[in-house]
Amino acid sequence: MNWNTNLYDQKHDFVSKYGEEVVKLLDPKTGEDILDLGCGTGDLAEMISASGANIRGIDSSPEMIETARKKYPHIVFEVKSADDFSFERKFDAVFSNAALHWVLDKEKAIGCIFNSLKTGGRFVAEFGGKGNVANILNALKNALNKRGLTESAGKNIWYFPSLSEYSSLLETSGFRVVFATHFDRKTLLSDNKGIRNWVRMFGEPYLQGLKNNLAEEVLEDVEKQVAPTNYKNDNWYADYVRLRVAAVKV
Repeated sequence: MNWNTNLYDQKHDFVSKYGEEVVKLLDPKTGEDILDLGCGTGDLAEMISASGANIRGIDSSPEMIETARKKYPHIVFEVKSADDFSFERKFDAVFSNAALHWVLDKEKAIGCIFNSLKTGGRFVAEFGGKGNVANILNALKNALNKRGLTESAGKNIWYFPSLSEYSSLLETSGFRVVFATHFDRKTLLSDNKGIRNWVRMFGEPYLQGLKNNLAEEVLEDVEKQVAPTNYKNDNWYADYVRLRVAAVKV
């Protein structure tokens, strides 16, 4: 998936703003070695760096890493996949915000996270949980199926687990889960094209290969379907449901 980092930073900066609460849960300390997994354009890595911690960021998107390096040249950013990374040096903590729902091979990702931590090291993350963007996703698949685009509609690009499912995966891998919550967070989108921009940004694989006029027709259909639930007081909202966890390597 190719990321439009300008659109990401300008129209979807809520990703980093909401991630500030996850940084508080991380509670980084001066001198700690911390890995930001799925660092995006680097805003939260910079926030963690300001605490005095030694931060390193990785992301599977070359576009994201290129932008992060330009914005924060004093931080090391690398292109690496969440389910295929390793470092010689172990970390005190692994932090991840709004990234792990993109990783379908979750067992491999958890294994990489576990192996990258020191004993007693902590893993703190937030990402999409069970039910995340259900209104938008159902409307998108419905709009595609109505037009005979069954292959596009059948794509599976996200992993949205329940609290018990993900906690069990962590515990099976050797973590002790010390905090977990699964909650609704209706999220304000930036303008009157909020739903269209959201799908263009995050659901782009569903529109791949579609001519622009057909893609616009699909997006208009999605808007109409979700308006009763996701459009309130002249604003568009994404029906986010988040999973936030903290675990310790034992």
